[in-house]
Order: sequence, then C-alpha cells, then structure tokens
Amino acid sequence: MEILGMKFAPLNVPLERRLQTLAAATWIFVSAFGNFLSYLITAYLLLYTDTTRYFLLLYFLWMYYDWDTCNCGGRSEKWTRLTRNNALWRYFCNYFPIKLVKTVDLNPNKSYLFICVPHGILSAGIMGSFGTDVLDCKKLFPGLDIRPITLDQHFKVPIFREYAYFLGSCGSSIRSIKYLLSTPPKSPYTGKATVLIVGGASESMESTPGTYRSLVKRRKGFVKLALTYGTPLVPVFSFGETDLYNQIYRPEGSTFRRVQNYIRGLIGVAPVVFSGRGFFQYSFGLIPKRLPVTVVVGSPIELPKIAEPTTEQVNEYHEKFVKGLVELFETQKHNYIKNAENATLEL
Repeated sequence: MEILGMKFAPLNVPLERRLQTLAAATWIFVSAFGNFLSYLITAYLLLYTDTTRYFLLLYFLWMYYDWDTCNCGGRSEKWTRLTRNNALWRYFCNYFPIKLVKTVDLNPNKSYLFICVPHGILSAGIMGSFGTDVLDCKKLFPGLDIRPITLDQHFKVPIFREYAYFLGSCGSSIRSIKYLLSTPPKSPYTGKATVLIVGGASESMESTPGTYRSLVKRRKGFVKLALTYGTPLVPVFSFGETDLYNQIYRPEGSTFRRVQNYIRGLIGVAPVVFSGRGFFQYSFGLIPKRLPVTVVVGSPIELPKIAEPTTEQVNEYHEKFVKGLVELFETQKHNYIKNAENATLEL
C-alpha cells in the first residue's frame, strides 16, 4: 500500500515476519546506540540508586580484572554458547535472510585469517555468519574456534562490553590479533579462524546499493601479520551487504567526506548518514532492508612463515590475496547478484 509516495507494510503480515523485523530493529538499535545507552544507564545507576550502585561498583572491579580479555582470545565457549544461538539471532538471520556458503573444506588443524569485504554500513552478513551459531559456522568449518574482530572501544564501555564478549568477539588491536594467530586453540578446537573486516569504518562510507567498493588495496598490515605467523589468508565476500541501506555518499576530496573523516578520527566510528526502512513502512528508517545477504568463504591462500617480512614480500603476498579476492567475486557474483555482468569490484 502506497500513500503520498510512502510504501506501507500490509496489515496482514505474518507474526513470524514481524518478529524477524523486531529482531533486525533490536540489532541496529544496540549496534548503533548501545555504547551511548550503556553510559546513560551506568550514570543513572551510579547517581540515582541506593543499593544497585554498590553492585555496579563490584561490576567495575570485575571490569578491571577482565580488562585485557579482549586481547587474550575473548570469552570461552561456555560463556558464549547460549548467547550465540538463541531465538533473537535466528529471527535476525531469517529476516534478510543471511546465508553462509563455503567453497572448499578447510584443514581443521590449522589457523586461518578470514579477510572479509565489503564492510557495508554495519556488516550484518558477517555478524549473522560468524557472530552467531545460527548458520552453523562451526559445523561448516569443524574444529575451528571462530573469533570475529570488532572495535577495541566496545570492550571499554560498561554493560555494552558484555554484548561484544558474548558474541565471541575479540579486540581489533595488533596485540589481540597477534595473540589469536600465535596461540594454540583450546580444547575441543584444533584450529582457529580469526574474522577481520579489513576495510573497517572507512569502508562503510563507500557503501551504496548496487556497488562493491573495498579499501583492501590500502590495507597491508594484515598480510604482514599473516606472514609473521605463517597464517593462510581466506578471502570472504558478503554479497548483498551494500544493498541493505542507502546513504548520503560523497567521494574522497569533497567537503562532506572531509568532515566525515575528521569525525571518524575523533570517535573511531564512521558518521554515515544512512536510511533503510521502518517498522510499518518501507520508505525510510533505521532498520535494514529485507534483502538477501550471502557470505561466501573462498579458498585459502597459503603464506610462508617469515619472522620479519620485507616490504617486497608483503607487497607480493598482498597482490596474491587481492587476486584471490577478485577471483572469488568474479566466479560467485552470477549466483548472488542481479545483472551480474554489470557488477564490478572496485578496489
């Protein structure tokens, strides 16, 4: 139904789809505003409650004790099993829906560095695929302890940090990634998969529907880390990710982009101006559009172990990875993109 150019949802939408929309809305609300809301709740409990404030002080002691966990492999599975596989995430993944596809089997006795592109606005596909167990990522890749990487600042915020931890995430610091690549997995796992969205906040500013832009050519630090520990690189492509939101897009060099980059430098988060849909209408809002997202995991690119790789070696294997990423996109795009012959990967 359309009124004054605005498309409204029909009244007879099944309850299942309503619950899926609610799950997607909850995710975007927590992801976008969780940090700020957690600070507000913490301030209120500390200043305006009589008894609860003392429990909050105990929680601060726990935070102090637990401060470095994000750099040391994250929470163990006994903490994350229930939170990664509950009804909320099932509704969330079914909303789009999100699908996880592997193209080859991975050796369960090795560790891998999954390099994911594109970032999109909030990386819904990578979140559903590797931040939850709903899509059976640990059955698709048996033996691997899968650890998504997220911003360090999330682990410094009271309350919200627990959300990041319960998804099995680890910090994005060099120290954290080095720990994951160098430390043997704990039982029952025999290998590891560290999931890194290499474009980060900057790449979210390149996300517009129908386009696939990645900043991977600018990012070479992940190759140096992988060479240091001899960790294979695995290209991962999230088809449909950039279609979930519209945003006000301006190219590099424009005044609008310079303002965005300045704010990102201050707060660490890209200040994108985006729009999806609402609860009861499809024209605008913060909820992502109900469009399919397919996360495809490509073939690993083997790297030698070089304690101190030179610039030439980093460039050599970075070029091999880019070639593997482009090959993955070109061979898979016809399965997941309409008018695939016109779709190109912009690096």
